[in-house]
Amino acid sequence: MGPKAGPGASAPTATATTPQPEPVQRIPAPARIVAIGDLHGDLAATRVALRMAGAIDEKDRWIGKDLMVVQTGDEIDRGDEDRDIVDLFERLADEAKLTGGAVIALNGNHEVMNVQVDLRYVTDDAFKDFVGISGVTTTDPRLERVPAPGKARAAAFLPGGPYAKKLAKRNLVAVVGDTVFVHGGISPKHVRYGIDRMNREASAWMDGSAKDLPAIITAEDGPVWLRRYSATTGPDDCRVLKETLAMIPAKRMVVGHTVQRGGITSACDEQVFRIDVGMSKFYGGKPEVLEIKGAEVRPLRADG
Repeated sequence: MGPKAGPGASAPTATATTPQPEPVQRIPAPARIVAIGDLHGDLAATRVALRMAGAIDEKDRWIGKDLMVVQTGDEIDRGDEDRDIVDLFERLADEAKLTGGAVIALNGNHEVMNVQVDLRYVTDDAFKDFVGISGVTTTDPRLERVPAPGKARAAAFLPGGPYAKKLAKRNLVAVVGDTVFVHGGISPKHVRYGIDRMNREASAWMDGSAKDLPAIITAEDGPVWLRRYSATTGPDDCRVLKETLAMIPAKRMVVGHTVQRGGITSACDEQVFRIDVGMSKFYGGKPEVLEIKGAEVRPLRADG
């Protein structure tokens, strides 16, 4: 116990011990950003979206120059071409760097679920794609309940596995200029906890250097699960969003996770853009992407 305060000594104020959020790592915004929502194992839709963005040619090679592409998670599950899509974004990230561009792929709830060995949404063909993959151990005790045809895929995504390590290079949240990109959404408690802290902890868990994923990430209102801003959005939701953005600070949030049946939508005076248009075969939506050029934000559609 420390010494008692003497007469007339001022008591510490409540704010003196209130922890302040750590500064957010902010990526400088390029002249043009294109955001792409959920892809769910559909390589054809992925290619359409990337070509709409001006990112790739007919041979899937980077032609975007200094363009930045941000994919907001859920590249995998529900479709057959998970492995191809993850590999494509990894390669494009390397190619984009050579021309001054960038490809940022974020982790969504389905990436997290696969690392948790939650394989409910993996298709038969997406399991088959991983048969014979090197660098995996299919005898890991965590795979006991996984049927034999799925063990290679499951092992590849176990923490420390080759595909979990690919995902570990990605973040949950990216702040680019005055825009926050995240799969589900974040609220004030996530900013107080630390955006970069969540990113670090998720990556450490995926690459196998940390045992568990913190509950603030896996919770129903965690950054990969939150639907507050992407479903029916009311005044209270907009108030929370405004508070969150002010804390960062940022002007807008771009989220996926919840299918917008009529295409990309916005809410809360364009403080949130919802870009999951269900463009995969599973949902049957038409591809759309979101273009950000300075203060101008607009959807790009295949029909113009």
